[in-house]
Amino acid sequence: MTTRTMDTAQELAAFLRSRREGLDPDRLGLPSHRRPRRTPGLRREEVAELAGVSTDYVIRLEQARGPRPSAEVLAALARALRLNPSERDYLFDLAGRRRPGAAEPDAGAAASLARLVGDFSPLAAMLLDHRYDILAWNPEMARLLPGFETVPPSRRNAMWLCLMHPEMRGFCADREQVLRDGIAHLRAAWAAHPQDRALSGLIAEFAAQDEDFARLWSQREVGVNGRGRKVLRHPAAGAITVDFEVLLPLQDPELRLLVYRAADEKSRESLDRLYAR
Repeated sequence: MTTRTMDTAQELAAFLRSRREGLDPDRLGLPSHRRPRRTPGLRREEVAELAGVSTDYVIRLEQARGPRPSAEVLAALARALRLNPSERDYLFDLAGRRRPGAAEPDAGAAASLARLVGDFSPLAAMLLDHRYDILAWNPEMARLLPGFETVPPSRRNAMWLCLMHPEMRGFCADREQVLRDGIAHLRAAWAAHPQDRALSGLIAEFAAQDEDFARLWSQREVGVNGRGRKVLRHPAAGAITVDFEVLLPLQDPELRLLVYRAADEKSRESLDRLYAR
């Protein structure tokens, strides 16, 4: 990724190709053809037939030569390609048909939510924006993240910590899945904010400096994971299993509150000891 901002036409073309090539024609019940398939997935003419558009139109979209698709055409392509809700939103964002990127949250709202983060104690909580920049955190979260308080303010970003901070490299037991989920979120944010130079710069930096990020980014997975479970390997507290929940403020959907809570009694006891130090 070399440009500072997003080339939405090229990304729309690449995304359509990747999703077409990832579909299994047998599972969709399409008729078999005598001639062998030279490439994986559906043919362009099959996508065109399923979406009710011309094959030439699909070709032009996949070559970044087509006009901006209408909302109706996008909906038909999403159905034809069996996109999930997050992928559908991504497609609409790339075509500029969903909503423009929201403005930066106003300082008053961020300050109010920062106070709320403190009220979540003794649960570990932090406030993030769409770039994964960490805007606020409570003492429990600072103790849970190894070495967090030594990180310069300019590097207080959840993805940067996971990729670049030495003390965080082995923090998540399933680092691959954590990265996959985080990158799927960043890709969705990237499409919703195509002119966000700070976000594009972060993504370019991560792709240049971390092979795992570059590999997973190229897979074009899209999604926002709102809850789940992680196993953390804390250098002082040992293995801790936490459930996490992501909360979106109604008036500031570009911000998100991330809350961790112990998933079992042993983990709760470990967290209590860690927080009491």
